[in-house]
Amino acid sequence: MSICPKGKISKARRNKRRANWKMTAPNLVKCSKCGELMMPHRVCKNCGSYGQKKIIAVD
Repeated sequence: MSICPKGKISKARRNKRRANWKMTAPNLVKCSKCGELMMPHRVCKNCGSYGQKKIIAVD
C-alpha cells in the first residue's frame, strides 16, 4: 500500500503561493545629524549618532 496524494496542485496555483517570496529593498532614511542614508532605528555608521545623541566614536 502506498501513499495517496490529496490531489494535483497546478503550476498556476503553486506559483500564486510563491508570488509573495520576493525581496524588498531596505528602507533608508537620512541621518538627522550628518544627512547620510541609513537604516531607521539604528546607529549611523558615518557619524555614530542615534537621533541627536552621540553613541559611538567613529574615526
